[in-house]
Amino acid sequence: MNTGSMHVDETLARYSDLLFGTAITIYVLAMLLFLAALAGARSRKLSSAAQLVTAGGSGVAVDDRAPGKVADTPRRSLGDRLGNMAYPVVVVGLIAHVASIVLRGMATGRAPWGNMYEFISLTCAACVIAGLVVLRKPAHRPLLTFVLLPVALLMFIGGRWLYTQAAPVVPALKSYWLAIHVSIISVSSGVLLVSGVASALYLIKMRWGRPESDDPAATGSGFVAGVRRVIDRIPNADTLDRLAYKCVVFGFPLFGLGVICGAIWAESAWGRFWGWDPKETVSFIAWVIYAAYLHARATAGWRSNAAAWINVAGFVALLFNLFIINLVVSGLHSYAGL
Repeated sequence: MNTGSMHVDETLARYSDLLFGTAITIYVLAMLLFLAALAGARSRKLSSAAQLVTAGGSGVAVDDRAPGKVADTPRRSLGDRLGNMAYPVVVVGLIAHVASIVLRGMATGRAPWGNMYEFISLTCAACVIAGLVVLRKPAHRPLLTFVLLPVALLMFIGGRWLYTQAAPVVPALKSYWLAIHVSIISVSSGVLLVSGVASALYLIKMRWGRPESDDPAATGSGFVAGVRRVIDRIPNADTLDRLAYKCVVFGFPLFGLGVICGAIWAESAWGRFWGWDPKETVSFIAWVIYAAYLHARATAGWRSNAAAWINVAGFVALLFNLFIINLVVSGLHSYAGL
């Protein structure tokens, strides 16, 4: 079929745009709910005066201030309730987001990631899916606010300044490799973005978090104190480090596969597997950084802050490669559609 004469369904394209905007709105709502969940989370520490003990192993909670008196069953904190509310809200936003991508593809009759607007949408959807899977435990769910923040920001930038009308792709992208190479890179990038967020939170926790033994009431009041309380209620540094590592273990080989597929496509399109085009070069640099991170995690003395900083460097390189290369640097991959 001649893709150059492909008909575009304007109605489906319009519905796709509406669902894209709806997804951003829902993500922002969920982000605020998760942030409120962190701010309203009840401290897990119990004061010695009100500590509950189990009577004779019977499983009945009693108050040690009044021996023999059965204590009320502790209710879930406001933070727990908000976190449980926000999780399905993200799922609804993701459904709208995926529907937007599908309708875009149906409207154009091609893989819906042929320009920067569509590529950002797909990568952000992959990031949200990875966040929902990795942070599915109730105790980890409030961390989705830090995943949704860059997602909402990138989608807003994509919809506001990088938006491209639904249309056939440029001739260079008329290949089945578009569906293979770009989708693999988008999915792996979404997973690695979650890893970068986890490592950034790990470094924040290590730098500004209070030791577990500190008195929660010693935080004080004011904006700075409020930020400190939010940091304190983020899962511990070890948990964040493990989450970041698991994401890289999954995303790194997938990213490498995407680079290999891109090289095969380059040989078919340009007659060479590798030409040190700016995007190829930065992709290689990002791949090396993530390889260094995995090596650092396996090396004694590098498993903590040093490895996390390497992962954050990979996060920055990945963002630069995904967006700046296409928008600013001139090269064979400059097909942003702007």
